[in-house]
Amino acid sequence: MAHWVTTEVAGKLRTNSSDWRESYQDYLRGVIEETTPYQITQGGPVIAVQIDNEYNQTFDGGVGGEYYDDLEDIYRDSDIVVPWTYNNAGMVGNFINGTGAVDLYGVDDYPQRYDCAHPYDWKEVKQVYREFHLQSNPWQPFFFPEFQGGSGDAWGPGAPGYLGCQILTGPDWMNVVYKHLWSINAKLLSYYMMYGGTSWGAIPFHGVRFDCLHSNLLRQTFHIQHYTSYDWGGAISENRTLSPKYEEFKREGYFIRSSADFYKTEWMGDSNATHTPYIADILSNPKIFVTLLKNPDTEARFYISRQNDSTSTAINDFKINVSTSLGELELPVVALAITMGGRQSKIILTDYTFGSASKLLYSTAELYFAGSIDGRDVILLYGDAVQEHEFALEFTGREHSSLVANSSALTYTDFLNSTTIVSVTNGSSGLFTVYDSTTQLVLFADTHTATSFYAPTIAGDSSNPFRNYWSLGSNESVLVGGAYLVRTADIMDGTLILTGDVNKDTILSIVAPAAVSSILWNGASLDLEVGVSAQGGWTAVVPFVDPQIILPKLEGWKYRDSLPELLADYDDSAWRVANRTTTNIPQKPLYGDDRVLYGCDYGFCENIVLWRGHFNSTGEQKSVNLSINGGQAFAASVWLNDSSANANKIEERDEKFIFPEGALNLGDNVITIVQDNMGLNETGDLVNVNGDVSKNPRGVRGFELDTGAFGDWKVQGKVGGYNGFLDRHRGIVNEGGLFGERAGWHLPGFDTSAWTSRNIQDGLPDDKAGVGFFVTTFELDLPVGYDIPLSFSFEETLGQNYRVYFWANGWMMGKRIANLGPQWKFAVHEGILDYHGTNTVAVALWAMEGGEGIKPDFQLTMDNVWQGGLLNIQTENPRWSADGREPS
Repeated sequence: MAHWVTTEVAGKLRTNSSDWRESYQDYLRGVIEETTPYQITQGGPVIAVQIDNEYNQTFDGGVGGEYYDDLEDIYRDSDIVVPWTYNNAGMVGNFINGTGAVDLYGVDDYPQRYDCAHPYDWKEVKQVYREFHLQSNPWQPFFFPEFQGGSGDAWGPGAPGYLGCQILTGPDWMNVVYKHLWSINAKLLSYYMMYGGTSWGAIPFHGVRFDCLHSNLLRQTFHIQHYTSYDWGGAISENRTLSPKYEEFKREGYFIRSSADFYKTEWMGDSNATHTPYIADILSNPKIFVTLLKNPDTEARFYISRQNDSTSTAINDFKINVSTSLGELELPVVALAITMGGRQSKIILTDYTFGSASKLLYSTAELYFAGSIDGRDVILLYGDAVQEHEFALEFTGREHSSLVANSSALTYTDFLNSTTIVSVTNGSSGLFTVYDSTTQLVLFADTHTATSFYAPTIAGDSSNPFRNYWSLGSNESVLVGGAYLVRTADIMDGTLILTGDVNKDTILSIVAPAAVSSILWNGASLDLEVGVSAQGGWTAVVPFVDPQIILPKLEGWKYRDSLPELLADYDDSAWRVANRTTTNIPQKPLYGDDRVLYGCDYGFCENIVLWRGHFNSTGEQKSVNLSINGGQAFAASVWLNDSSANANKIEERDEKFIFPEGALNLGDNVITIVQDNMGLNETGDLVNVNGDVSKNPRGVRGFELDTGAFGDWKVQGKVGGYNGFLDRHRGIVNEGGLFGERAGWHLPGFDTSAWTSRNIQDGLPDDKAGVGFFVTTFELDLPVGYDIPLSFSFEETLGQNYRVYFWANGWMMGKRIANLGPQWKFAVHEGILDYHGTNTVAVALWAMEGGEGIKPDFQLTMDNVWQGGLLNIQTENPRWSADGREPS
């Protein structure tokens, strides 16, 4: 939500208020204009549009429904034809019917919650989703538009960081819980999130108050604050490293892409005794839970199994009675048992069609990939190396026997009606060619090996803008195993053209059309050997060449004080006079003289804002009471003239600031406040929406001398405020009101040659409280053909009482709160950084207190090296210009 609406819109936000409605017209119509040509009806990937997010239909006596109706009026008057959706926080049932109803209702849920400090403590899977769907909207597809894919983390020294969140919602949890969603026949799933990235620039939102009303009417409240990193414990880390969660997404994603039989299924029962039908009698072990889904057209069955106690780490063996086209069978037939290895879920298949004509009779191994490559039916099955696995199918076509595995790991047993059972022994690892013929290729691998495979889309016709979208622009793919990442694949004139990354010497295993006779990897021709299959199968070595990178030290720093406002002769006549006595913000000033000192009322909504309150004295004042608000985890520093009067940290409170001895002048005096801004509040909790909550003020809510009165109050934020800000390229959130920002010291090209040389590790001169700018440049010439994620990191121990804003080539890429943490490393990607040129880094160091020995240890660090990467990354980092900047 744009911060300016908190002051310019008088009505309640997210209601049918007329001025709120007017405020979003241009934005929403712009979204519609951009989206329209990408709808699936025009060959694009957009299948639905969401009207708004986490909103209550009955809010404020039905205003919620009327607000949605206002939004939908804009869509009605547009070329959007795909369904309208809604994301309901919890299972409440908003907008299924009635005013503002949408075409497709969905549930938003985070069942694992957010305790990243205890990442191995699991919650039981929720059994209530399906019952809620059947009671609320059974005529619609079962839809989860937002389901937990990570977790937020908090400000504070006790926060574990996002690695704990990644474990809390890790691949084993995903395997159990996401397949549980499949088992209840949910067919539309969106996970929050795959990649969170960086909340660069101003912090837009200081935290989350999760206050969820569940179907059992129990309310749970959680408080999470957000810092610069928005990693969220996602499958792709902030610095773009692929986490183990990415591998689970690959396994699940390729299963869904491969399994046309799974798209249409009926729920046939499970082993919950309260459900009908109850099918626990098909299991040999009561510690296992199973759900049966069946495709009514093809008779394919999916037995989705897990531990009965979904949090259990026990290892349990079991057998299962299944229905097949050849009759009832107890599985496994040859192997001793199916093994559930702790926190794990498995899909046991029967009568599963793959490719164009082949069919698995059954499989206790899991399916990774199935499809057609060059007219052959190809399937890759997998399972843990420490377990037995078994599958049965009819082999077809003329066999190529040269590459079929001759291993004791595989046992072939003739079975019913020309079907062969293949059993895989415990301890089997690697890739096995089970059967290779003119019509089929059957592969098995252990879980780790199978997950190294990619099935990249072979791009469709070059004239199709959606040529790389599976099912929209192409239905062709190849299999490429072994690489860290496969980015793209194409076939031209018998050459398979691959791009991707490796991080070690890598053997690629490739299945491609038989017409492919050569393969390029990142433009280099590979030496091929026949492998995997005698028909279009190859292996090739991609050597990893360590580039031996040595990063430059950050040195040669230049320093300048960034609080000239504390000088006796500082002239603030050009600042805005803060003399408003009315505001659209509902929370009025707490005390003072009716003047409103809220930054956004004067155009300064983001980042640091400075306030100067003037008063005359004959020597009688001893203190000032101030109540300052900048959002959760904010801070403010207060000076009388040039003397620090302490700092207000973390949260709003009425605080008395005692004037330091000797600081008060006879005559003119100035109180200077440096006020941080941590972003807006949410519009209430997830049940009781209240748009006025986002209007929580940022600024000075109360001011009062112990005797006497203030004269003028002046205010200054970023140059130009939210209407006239200068840096249109980097955007509205990139700058704040520090003098150095207003002068453009953070921008590349600003001349610092006359500044003082001072190492940032030495902190501010005289160990004083205040704000200083440190600027340096460094050269990079990193090798081409590598992807090298870099970060800036603070290497000193957490706890020093300072804050930092820092810019890389003019882009604000980090906000460090050193006494809170937990963030100490800040990812900055190529494109912001010039990997083949000069880079500028600027650090605004705000020491909250003097005499504390503040010494940041600020370094450039390398997070990873992958050979490959994207080529020709361009930079666009506008340089400093004096136009509009304050003279310095």
